[in-house]
Amino acid sequence: MTYYQQISKIRGLVLDIDGVLTDNTILVTDQGEFLRSMNVRDGYAIKRALDAGIKIAVISGGKSFGSKKRLEIIGISDVYLGVEDKLPVLKQVLQNWSLSPEDIAYMGDDIMDISCMKYVGLACAPADAVPETLEIADYISPRKGGDTCVRDIIEKILQAKQLW
Repeated sequence: MTYYQQISKIRGLVLDIDGVLTDNTILVTDQGEFLRSMNVRDGYAIKRALDAGIKIAVISGGKSFGSKKRLEIIGISDVYLGVEDKLPVLKQVLQNWSLSPEDIAYMGDDIMDISCMKYVGLACAPADAVPETLEIADYISPRKGGDTCVRDIIEKILQAKQLW
């Protein structure tokens, strides 16, 4: 199957947070809080995708309450934090959505994401992902994590459906 055929079938997108929605930087305050930065253009694209009927979930090993709040504000209700083994959660999300793995794109950047990337129809990675992740990706965004790589893949999905 060609890349275009794969991407035109996508009905759901699952994302990691650190290294995908963020640039892997964690700011630590004097009070011990961990702060992350997310790109507003990714947020806009997520809203457009949701409005177009694309389902979106986030599965992260991190536990940032601020990240969850931001994602919920832009419309993502399926946010799973503190997940060490992401594949069982991904399988549950697909069951809840009544979608098959072939209907899903997953964007991850590190070793923890590989099992999910191998499971779905379209494995995606930001340009600065670890080599092991880049090696198995069907699509590598030219953008880095936290620098609109999420918008990039959403644009591709919606363009393939003539919805961008």
